[in-house]
Amino acid sequence: MLSDLRRIIDQISRDKGIDRALLVEALEEAVASAAKKKYGQRREIEVRFNEELGEVEVFQFRIVVDEVEDEQTEISLVEARGLDPEVQLGDELGSKMEIADLGRIAAQSAKQVIIQRMKDAEAGVIFDMYKDRKGEVIHGIVQRFERGNIIVNLGRTDAILPTSEQMPRRSYRQGDRVRALLLDVRESTREPQLVLSRTNNEFLTKLFALEVPEIAEGIVKIINAVREPGVRAKIAVASTESDVDPVGACVGMKGSRVQNVVQELQGERIDIVPWNPDPAKYVSNALAPAVVSMVVVDEDKKTLQVVVPDDQLSLAIGRGGQNVRLASQLLGWRIDVCSEEKYAKLMEEGYKSLTRVEGVDERLADRLYDNDIDSAQELAASSVEELAELVGDAERAQALIDSAQRACAASQAAAVAAAADAAPEAAGDAPAAGETAAPAAEAAGVGETVDRE
Repeated sequence: MLSDLRRIIDQISRDKGIDRALLVEALEEAVASAAKKKYGQRREIEVRFNEELGEVEVFQFRIVVDEVEDEQTEISLVEARGLDPEVQLGDELGSKMEIADLGRIAAQSAKQVIIQRMKDAEAGVIFDMYKDRKGEVIHGIVQRFERGNIIVNLGRTDAILPTSEQMPRRSYRQGDRVRALLLDVRESTREPQLVLSRTNNEFLTKLFALEVPEIAEGIVKIINAVREPGVRAKIAVASTESDVDPVGACVGMKGSRVQNVVQELQGERIDIVPWNPDPAKYVSNALAPAVVSMVVVDEDKKTLQVVVPDDQLSLAIGRGGQNVRLASQLLGWRIDVCSEEKYAKLMEEGYKSLTRVEGVDERLADRLYDNDIDSAQELAASSVEELAELVGDAERAQALIDSAQRACAASQAAAVAAAADAAPEAAGDAPAAGETAAPAAEAAGVGETVDRE
């Protein structure tokens, strides 16, 4: 029959999934630490676990001397020959120690060493088990709460759902089931090794992959996903097969698939957007349900000027700019949305000249334009008192007038320079006066008048 110690080692190894050799090594290290604490730190001690007997054996090694000065490291020749008749002076002799009673302090030290080594070994097992599962959606049960963080029991170990990774306006109780993305796996024994997230964008894509078989099979691909957790999200989808509608696949029969994801995310509104390689068409899809009239694309600056009907402006922008902000994140482009009326205004030269005046931003240009100051020239000719009523500050009004006058002067100088550059070219191309007089007269009908006279 196996000894109690051997049976305990086997049971812990089986229950915790820890390598048996690591447990034996931890036990040997713990007993060695306890023996040194009991009998002296300078002793050279070796501990071995006897598998056959199922017990721990402790040996100490000392140098054979004539006269013992340090009993922890030396043994007299007389005592040594009592153990081994053939031993000689200077030999190192090993002898078995009786450690039936190590004492309370030594036993406590051994216990601490074993516990720490078991924690280290278990942490290694957990790390190896989950390191390749990063990015997966896993299930757990709410165990407890620590300073706003939620500790989730996964069965074999605990994970942490930090406050920053929790959905807003969502409360949990102990025992609730929770589903989350495995965000990180840390090789640590001082803090939870597994970090979960319910706000990460990838959590949304993984939930759709679980609900939509076409995504799992690779027929439908999620190109990008962006979220404002608990409020609104957008995902861009594309199909690798022409006969499969990617949006329809994600929505499901009567909206069943997308509704399952919405319920998991506590009512977060999800816009499913058809991906398109053309930025103009892509942004039109991304800003839905708003109708887009026109898109001006600047590929160098990665910006899109989107023009919408006047009554669609608030819908395109969304509450607090949410719709256009998510669309911008989805495309990775900067999106400027304006109404058709505003765009027509932007195309007017007078309005453009206002926006070129130093200190005049788009908002101020709109205010000036609406108050019949519709060009830089008119701004330059404005009175300080009149302008101060609009900008709220006489000093600022004077600065704007000065800036407008400088802008007008610079514009006039540029026009004069351009005319001067064009004049020599026109003179060089003109024919001699004698050559052009007759044709010019004919062209004007002078020849006919002379003939009639």
